[in-house]
This record gives sequence, C-alpha cells and structure tokens, in this order.
Amino acid sequence: MASTASTESVAATPALRRLYVIRFVFAVAWAALLLVSGSGLTAGARLLLFLYPAFDVAAAVVDARSARAAGPLKGLYANMAVSVLAAVGVAVAGTSGVADVLRVWGAWAVVSGLVQLLVGVARRPMGGQWAMILSGGISVLAGASFIRSATQDDPSLTALAGYATLGGIFFLVSAIRLSRPARRT
Repeated sequence: MASTASTESVAATPALRRLYVIRFVFAVAWAALLLVSGSGLTAGARLLLFLYPAFDVAAAVVDARSARAAGPLKGLYANMAVSVLAAVGVAVAGTSGVADVLRVWGAWAVVSGLVQLLVGVARRPMGGQWAMILSGGISVLAGASFIRSATQDDPSLTALAGYATLGGIFFLVSAIRLSRPARRT
C-alpha cells in the first residue's frame, strides 16, 4: 500500500510543480500591482485585495483535483473555506478602511498559514515541502503582525506586497525542489 501512495504522489508531482510556478508568477505580479496602486483603498486596490484570496481558492481547487488520490484533501478543503471567507471579508473590510483590511488579512494569514504548514508536513514524502512548511509558519507570524499593524495611526497595505512576494518565492522554491526525485522516507 505504501508503494501505491508513493506512485500516486509521483504522478501528482508535475501538476503540483506547475501550480506552484503559476502561484509564484501570480504572487509577484499581484504584489507589483498592489504597490503601483498606491496606499489608498481605491477600487483597483480593493479588487486586488479580493483577487488574492480568490486566486488562493482556485489554486486549492486545482491542487485538490490533481492530488485527489495522493494528497491530504482535508487541509486543502479547509484552505478553500478559509480563503472564501477571506475574500468576502476583505471585500467587506475594503469599504471600511485599511485597518479593517489588515485585520481580516491577518486573520486569514494566520489560519491559512497553519493549514499550509500541516499540508506541507503531510506531503513531506513527495519532497520539496520544506519551503511550504516554512512559508506556513512565516504566514502565521506575518498574520499576527498585520493584525498588530492595524492598530497603528496610519496603517499601510504595502506589507501585503512583501508577504505575497515572499510566499511566491516559497512556491517557486518548492516547484524547483519538486523537480528533484523525492528521498526515501
């Protein structure tokens, strides 16, 4: 039975690698667009803020479909639910102000980071998951930082661009690491 799971993991690896590269490209492009949009909650910035968790939902759906036989689907389903709530929450918070957006984004980063960490641990036999584990842990810390920064006199969205860029880099590192054969566990 272990060899069947291993074979299924190897079959899911190319799809996961492609998904990780796409997530990297999206995160870097999203971060650049957020920085260009300025620090205000313009219609464009609110759309970008909604699109990031919405894209996360779509990526988790693709991930779940490609990993159906090989992966930890409960974590992916949890990520989908949390990201749907975040997309709606950010859309609502975007009408209130930057501080509310940071609170919602921070809560999402904490919860989704925990989920990412757990999914990465469960996928360790596939290889290339240490970056996802590290990224999940950093997401938890960053989320707490966003929540704390919402209490400042002049909160800013610029930290979200750095968060997205770093997350994208972790996805790229994982994609590269998935290109290498998994070690025996």
